Amino acid sequence: MQIFDDFKGKADPHWTQVTRGGGTLQFSKSILRMGFPSAKQGAYTDAQIDDYTMLARSDYLWKPPLCMTVRAHSSHPAATAQSTEKSNNILRGTAGFGFWNKPFSMEGKVFTLPEAIWFFYSAPPSNMALVPGVPGWGWKAQVIHAMRPGAILQSIPLALTMGLGRLTGNTKMASSSLQRFAGSHDKHITEDMTQWHTYVIEWRKNESLFYIDDKLTLHVPQSPTRPLGFVAWLDNAYAIATPRGEFIFGKGKSGAEWLEMDSVKIEPLEEGETI
Repeated sequence: MQIFDDFKGKADPHWTQVTRGGGTLQFSKSILRMGFPSAKQGAYTDAQIDDYTMLARSDYLWKPPLCMTVRAHSSHPAATAQSTEKSNNILRGTAGFGFWNKPFSMEGKVFTLPEAIWFFYSAPPSNMALVPGVPGWGWKAQVIHAMRPGAILQSIPLALTMGLGRLTGNTKMASSSLQRFAGSHDKHITEDMTQWHTYVIEWRKNESLFYIDDKLTLHVPQSPTRPLGFVAWLDNAYAIATPRGEFIFGKGKSGAEWLEMDSVKIEPLEEGETI
């Protein structure tokens, strides 16, 4: 299976178009703009396209080996490691494009363990600290692979080290346990999010490679193997998941912002083949 959409006047019928809380999908000059004029605290606002909303998780369409290519840019720069909830002129909420298994709802209901391979953005107060030493927000290339053999064995040491972290304030061991449990890898992207870039994911059976403008950004020696759904979105959500055992979902406020895509291509990839 493969798809190419350059958004000439409309989206391909392959996609489910989702808008909530004032979110909009606008098509102009072969560009899809996902955005909203504002978002209110506590009320969910979302603009996205996906190909899983109408499917059962067992029927999700994409699995390795494949290659995804997206050309995109945003209205505001990404949050940095020094950004806070009060920082000005940063993209708010979460945004991105790639593949996941939708393991939870925006209301915080958890369905399954997470699997994702995508370019993912979040802004404070989001703090998904899944990799030791890496801030839990910002523009990232990211893999989460919790549904794998052996992951469940990490749940006991994770619970113990989280408890110890709460008591002592030292979360170093819990941070490492959380990464092992989630099978998480991520790399902060330094390229300017407001400029057009070409983002590529080569999702293979035994490795994942992320490129930006033909430059290798992240290589992960493991991959999700179960079918996943494609999504591209911008919303006002935030999530907190830390080694201290904090798990919080919320919706923040923002002014006008958008994420634009010029094209999306997903195509089969032979093992050993490069794009």
